[in-house]
Amino acid sequence: MLNFFLLQVSTSTEGADMVAQAAQQDGIVTRFFDLALKGGWIMIPILALSLIAVFIFIDRYLAVKKAGKVDNSMLERVKDYILQGKIDAALTLARSQDTPTARMIEKGITRIGRPMSDVNSAIEMVGNLEISKLEKGLPVLASVAGGAPMIGFLGTVIGMIQAFYDMANAGNNIDVTLLSSGIYQAMVTTVAGLTVGIIAYFAYNILVSNVEKVIFKMEAATSDFLDLLNEPAK
Repeated sequence: MLNFFLLQVSTSTEGADMVAQAAQQDGIVTRFFDLALKGGWIMIPILALSLIAVFIFIDRYLAVKKAGKVDNSMLERVKDYILQGKIDAALTLARSQDTPTARMIEKGITRIGRPMSDVNSAIEMVGNLEISKLEKGLPVLASVAGGAPMIGFLGTVIGMIQAFYDMANAGNNIDVTLLSSGIYQAMVTTVAGLTVGIIAYFAYNILVSNVEKVIFKMEAATSDFLDLLNEPAK
């Protein structure tokens, strides 16, 4: 009885080892990179779009974060300089700050003495230019969010066409391994396209939200500046 039990354990161990070796040889345990290669050439544009999305997000996130820094002490000092009649000092201080708000105030300072409509128009013009700079790359990111899933679905269609083509050529000798290539491509490209598209979509909305916050700060600062110009007339 004991010998029979030992024989069963030995047989089970050998069987488990054989199954593990077979699984490894058949590629069941597949790395992510190897799985991505199953997607075929369609993975190249998806990978390119993912790199573009990452670059735009990092670049714009840092730029918007920098633009959102408003130095309140600078605004107070500019106000004091203007009230004291030190226009050149206020202009120099505004030029020392590399932010959209500072550049808008700088333009407003250069228009001091002109009608308020001219000052307001000059500030709005600079503001529109600064907003355009902040939104640079966002349309491309939105295109990635919409285009990556479509390219993934294109890979799905191509993969399924390949699978049915192989099936048609196989006749009655249909084998699962014969269809695996097309099915792999169909599934992998779909997952890759959707993943890139979803990430790009959330990244786009995060950037849009941050840009809107910066615009609000710019409008608040320029509004205070315009009120400051009206104070001496009171």
